[in-house]
Amino acid sequence: MYKNLAAAVAAASFFFSFSSLSIAQTARAPEPLKVGFVYVAPLGDMGWVRQHEEGRQTVQATLGDRVKTTFVENVPEGADAERVIRDLAQQGHKLIFTPSFGYMEPTLKVAKDFPDVKFESITGYKTAPNVAAANARYYEGRYLAGVAAGRMTQSNVAGYVAGFPIPEVLQGINAFTLGMRSVNPKATTKVIWLNAWFDPPRERDAAMTLFNQDVDVVAFHTGSTAVMAAAQERGKMAVAYHSDMRKVAPDAQIAAVTHQWGEYYTQRTRAALDGSWKSGSVWGGVKEGMIRVGAFGPKVPKNVQDEVLARQADIAAGRLSPFRAVADAVRDNEGKEVIPRGQALTDEQILNMNWLVEGVQGKVR
Repeated sequence: MYKNLAAAVAAASFFFSFSSLSIAQTARAPEPLKVGFVYVAPLGDMGWVRQHEEGRQTVQATLGDRVKTTFVENVPEGADAERVIRDLAQQGHKLIFTPSFGYMEPTLKVAKDFPDVKFESITGYKTAPNVAAANARYYEGRYLAGVAAGRMTQSNVAGYVAGFPIPEVLQGINAFTLGMRSVNPKATTKVIWLNAWFDPPRERDAAMTLFNQDVDVVAFHTGSTAVMAAAQERGKMAVAYHSDMRKVAPDAQIAAVTHQWGEYYTQRTRAALDGSWKSGSVWGGVKEGMIRVGAFGPKVPKNVQDEVLARQADIAAGRLSPFRAVADAVRDNEGKEVIPRGQALTDEQILNMNWLVEGVQGKVR
């Protein structure tokens, strides 16, 4: 009897010790880091927002239950952005990504009121102790797309549907044109400004207007697939931006300039988790894996694909820079020398670009 009683006491003691240990371990388990994302347009299958959403999904898949990620879509720049960013901070999000240029000032404003929250201003350039900035060298992909367009055009006239005349967009237009003219000196680019990032009906109308002006290949810096769909409808060619868009333009797409955010977002979230997060500014491109050109369409011959991929490898290795003048000086479309022969623009000069290169029909406005 005493032996059975002793065994029962031992078993109970083990049970309560195990239970206490489990409770203690559960109590010590840290709460997941709440990470918020703010999207400037509706979430769709392709486009700017889709690429950032894929980045968010990569964070969640990679870091698992250590994080809890959420997003708010279709948030206009300005007062609405500030409200949404502030709400996320008040809800306990300790890391907030704000991927749109017009979110920069609202992000900085909210950050002052939440010094314990870390913010990532994507495409912004201003920083603060708890605000980092990051952007990609989209212009590198634009140059490569220009090489493909220069080889494929028959009319020697390309079109460009552009959002706002900010440096990032000007870099893209200029790099695209320089890429075209590196293989086809007769090529020119016609630009239509929308002063909007996401307006599918106007994006479509702009593309159609360009197609009526001898344009046979078009690029764009807006947020929807409308330009690609217009090109497919008209039997023209187009360069996809943000995402591979062959789903909506299987015949029209000649290549895609895609943005890859998953690795950067994961690195920054991991840094917030382990306490190594610091403010700063990152500007990565092909070399860093943030920009990629590929997803060639069926019309593009293999030799053209190979040429584009070879140039991409040259950029990654530092052998090629879109804004370096090699044989001759580079001039703007008003005849002013903007890159002397044998020289390259500095990052500061690229970031403050306010001109359009020779071969572009349009004005900065």
